[in-house]
Amino acid sequence: MHDITKKIAAGIGATAAALGCVIAAGPPAAAAGKWCNHSVCIETYDSGTYLGRVEVSVTNTNQPNRIRARVWVTNDRGNLWSANTKAEDVAKFRTYRDQAYPQRHFPSGTRLCAEGFRGGTSVGLPCVTITN
Repeated sequence: MHDITKKIAAGIGATAAALGCVIAAGPPAAAAGKWCNHSVCIETYDSGTYLGRVEVSVTNTNQPNRIRARVWVTNDRGNLWSANTKAEDVAKFRTYRDQAYPQRHFPSGTRLCAEGFRGGTSVGLPCVTITN
């Protein structure tokens, strides 16, 4: 990163901090990939604006837990699609995995999010912006 770019980015961050704002743009998803937040990851296997399958994984702790997840696609017009994964009783130190199947194209700029729950408590919320 060039020095001027670093200074601009630092200035934007300082301004946001002074105003009490949090800037969370989220990474773009122009191709298959994996994105994580805390104990939850979402993984896509498609490219562009088509989502056929989305895998959600939730890492468990050192205790057995009931784990589930919710996956949704949204934009400024509201939710375009959503699904709940199956709930599963998971042994300690095991990662829960399940899939959701949107099987459609979404407008560029749409957000894909997944929230994982361990024992009824949210343990992560990764989101990614779908691009061409």
